[in-house]
Amino acid sequence: MSGTLTLVPAAPGKRLGAAVLDWLAPVAILTVLMSFGFAGITSTRSAGLIIYDTSLLAILAGIGAGLALVYAFAVASVEGRSGNTIGNQFMGIRSADKDGYAPGLGAVFLRGIVTGAGILLAVLAAVLVAVFRWFDAALLILGPLLLLGTAWAVVVVLSSAWDRNGRLRGWHDRAAKTLVFDVVRGRNPVATGGIEGPYSFAPLDLPPVQQVASPVASRTPVASNTTVEPAPPAAPDATDHPVNAVHPDDAMDRTQVRAGARQDAREAVLRIRLDDGRDFRLERTVLIGRNPAPAAGESQAQLLPVPDPGRTISKTHLHLLTDGTGVWITDRHSTNGSAVTTPDGMRTALQPGVPAFVSPGTTVHFGDRTFNVGHA
Repeated sequence: MSGTLTLVPAAPGKRLGAAVLDWLAPVAILTVLMSFGFAGITSTRSAGLIIYDTSLLAILAGIGAGLALVYAFAVASVEGRSGNTIGNQFMGIRSADKDGYAPGLGAVFLRGIVTGAGILLAVLAAVLVAVFRWFDAALLILGPLLLLGTAWAVVVVLSSAWDRNGRLRGWHDRAAKTLVFDVVRGRNPVATGGIEGPYSFAPLDLPPVQQVASPVASRTPVASNTTVEPAPPAAPDATDHPVNAVHPDDAMDRTQVRAGARQDAREAVLRIRLDDGRDFRLERTVLIGRNPAPAAGESQAQLLPVPDPGRTISKTHLHLLTDGTGVWITDRHSTNGSAVTTPDGMRTALQPGVPAFVSPGTTVHFGDRTFNVGHA
């Protein structure tokens, strides 16, 4: 696995190579069996009628179809659980769901239906040819259908090249809500916690720790039930300064320390809840985006990266500042803009660079993502 935490979409060429490797063997076997089956059709004339013997075709077609179905189910099961196949392993890619986890059998099945729609149509035509005995026209019917089905499958697999959102999704991915990543150049999300991965949403730029001298730093604490014998007085020395009186706090046996006591504890007044269920308390300035970065004077801002496979969120999309009663929200001149929906249902677009004050109960829209402002 790559050592980087970056997610890299799989290139269309790699995706096509993986698909060819996955389906070359079963398609070749099915084609050979069907060819032998059609070649083995015999005809006899009886009472002026032509009677075709298609028993060999039926047997070989049944065997080929059965093998293809078993293979397809096995491949879909493995890919559904791990995002991996023989072709994916060889090309260094993995498929995943929209959150970066294993896609599941249903999603893989739906992707296969969309990709192989043309081939399935050709198979249906072959069944009709056998049922209605259109053997004289079989080549004219099945040949073009197989070519069109193959061309459709290739175009669908390569369709991620035309995706405007970072070449992430092909047509079949949009239908199944799946993604495909290059795990040689980037991280494998299926094995490393999904798209969010090992990100930490804690502040990345903490204030420096202030060193404070303790009034009892020079003394060794003793238990409250321990008797401390006073030290004998030292001989006076003309060069010494007068000894200060003992500080009242030095008598540790007289001080009762409350368990769990905290100084200057600050409770967040407001919080935001993202549409994926994650909840964050607002205690200071927050920058939200795909990969937010602080501007000058914002070194203490909390950075909140939001997963966005569709690339609808700008790198630094929003600036949030709470004053305890509400939140000032500023759109940082994002590409796709932002909007707010107030508790009464009125939606208003944010003007880039202009702070807007929102109260608890407001929903904020940025790109394809949203969050709600509420009380902590």
